[in-house]
Amino acid sequence: MTRIALIHAVQAAVQPIEDAFKALWPEVRRTNLLDDSLAPDREAAGGLTPELSQRMVSLASYAAGTGADGVLFTCSAFGAGIEAAARALPIPVLKPNEAMFEAALDIGGRIGMLATFAPAVASMEEEFRDLARQRGSAATLETFVAPGARAALAAGDLAGHNRLIADAASKLDHCSTILLAHFSMAIAKDAVGARSDRVILSAPDSAVAKLKSAIEPHGGLRG
Repeated sequence: MTRIALIHAVQAAVQPIEDAFKALWPEVRRTNLLDDSLAPDREAAGGLTPELSQRMVSLASYAAGTGADGVLFTCSAFGAGIEAAARALPIPVLKPNEAMFEAALDIGGRIGMLATFAPAVASMEEEFRDLARQRGSAATLETFVAPGARAALAAGDLAGHNRLIADAASKLDHCSTILLAHFSMAIAKDAVGARSDRVILSAPDSAVAKLKSAIEPHGGLRG
């Protein structure tokens, strides 16, 4: 059976990706690794340090050692470290947002991104621009951080979290597509859709679809 390792920095990312797998690739075996010190350590460091990047490589290497056929990181604040892990391992290693960004670039035009974790925004925008350049796309990205939403999530107020994100969607009404930046935001997709008629993309669904297409044609790399 194909095994996918999911590596998380926050507990809130676990259920959204589990839901995406159940809907899109239910037969795959999932394993979950959670290091909830990653996000606060990155915030305290003021950016992605070489030490934090090495932790990404170490986590992915550990996952590969358990027999994983692919690795998916679900935290959007560690792009360069995940890229290093992908270079170091012979199995697919995905950044959380690369598939969503690819889908957005396929649509093109003016793209809006809602976020709740401000320290992750700069690296995500850079990742988007790099991908747009590689594709020769003229698409643009504008980000709005939903105030209070992350604190509501941390307090267990899921309804408040979703409402604050949906309210923030009005700031991006001039965009043709709205991206939900973090895996933990996928639970707000229906609430955002109820407030906006724009195309709404979430990272978990896009990531599962890309990982499945990378692995399933080969029937998994290990039994």
